[in-house]
Amino acid sequence: MITIASKINDIPSFFTNLKHEIGGSLTSTATEYVFHLDKTIGSGRIRSINLEEGISVLEFDLNVKEPIQLSIDTLLGTHVNFMYCSKGKLSHSFGHCETFNTIETFQTSILSNIVSSTNTILVEKEVPTVATLISVNTRLAGNTSSWLSSLRHHFIEGRTEDFLYVGSYNLKIADNIKQLQAIKQEGLVRRLLTKGIVNVILALEIEQHQYDVEHQELASTSLNKTEIHAIEELTEYIHNYPDLDHKIENLTKKIGLSAAKVQEGFKFKHGLTVCEYIRHVRLTKSEELISNTDLNISEIVYSLGFSSRSYFSKIFRERFNCSPMHYKKNKLAVSA
Repeated sequence: MITIASKINDIPSFFTNLKHEIGGSLTSTATEYVFHLDKTIGSGRIRSINLEEGISVLEFDLNVKEPIQLSIDTLLGTHVNFMYCSKGKLSHSFGHCETFNTIETFQTSILSNIVSSTNTILVEKEVPTVATLISVNTRLAGNTSSWLSSLRHHFIEGRTEDFLYVGSYNLKIADNIKQLQAIKQEGLVRRLLTKGIVNVILALEIEQHQYDVEHQELASTSLNKTEIHAIEELTEYIHNYPDLDHKIENLTKKIGLSAAKVQEGFKFKHGLTVCEYIRHVRLTKSEELISNTDLNISEIVYSLGFSSRSYFSKIFRERFNCSPMHYKKNKLAVSA
């Protein structure tokens, strides 16, 4: 097992220790560090992002040949940490306790150190793992933001033991983490996009915690982890092939779930029925094609699998408040 020790408020030494202990390559900017593993250890990267208001992000995208244990020292009663696993699993313990709590794929978790000054994170070998740790310093000098006070009140103040909440599955957070990882812009635009998405992730984590607390007697979904993975795959399939005839019986056969399970999964992930989601994807794609291609409206209707041009025009108007042709003319006028 590889063990790396560091401090939550000393990111440079954390990455320096990583490079010293296991090799690899390290690049950095004023706000980001990116460490790529040496191939002898495994594949993947660890990235940190430093944002305003005492917010920092630590991303793991790893497939290692032997376990890696990260021991991160932190100040007591200051930071609230939001940990989320998009793929694989991540294990956590307070201090150097041998008992670990596991955060499974798509699970939310919140933790704060009250008596233990160390968080230990374990990445298991040969388990492709994508996870995100967002840390918020609620006692940042000079920062009196009310939302930081609210975080401190809910997750730190009045507690005499370390706090760990491992919550329900939440697929919306996974979608936002994909957006965070996909940002290509640089400079100010990159920072603004990153900050916006991180704020959305924090809001979803807190919202999920509030829901779980208020509905402790209810499961947020009856789907198990394998079924949730299947719904995720089906979502990607519809998004990539919006033009196909996505009858519910075809979709259920594709992933081996009942129609009821598929509908429950889509309501859980998107807040929409399967038909509503298909329509949403097709309309989104149609707007992209109208804006960015020379295809005429009939060609767009055909390419996206709509049943008729009149039906497409009807639902397009409901969403965009104008006809497809009027939308296209406005886009052409703006770009002229």
